[in-house]
Amino acid sequence: MKSDTLSYPPRGLSRDEAARYVGVGVTKFDQMVLDRRMPKPKKIDSRVIWDRLKLEAAFADLPGDDDDNVVDFLLQGNHRG
Repeated sequence: MKSDTLSYPPRGLSRDEAARYVGVGVTKFDQMVLDRRMPKPKKIDSRVIWDRLKLEAAFADLPGDDDDNVVDFLLQGNHRG
């Protein structure tokens, strides 16, 4: 592949990259794909790739109110997976 002088994030992400992108481990990511909180991947030949834009949309749809107090949320232990 030819080197590109532009710097931009890849559109397609591997399973490991997709899990890191949304901030969870691969086991949790797999569960989220199974329960449809995260999108299914695309197949490119033998590769399995997640669309970064679909991950962003799914992440935005996850529960969590922006008006909630983040400190209260963390103190309640809700951040533990």
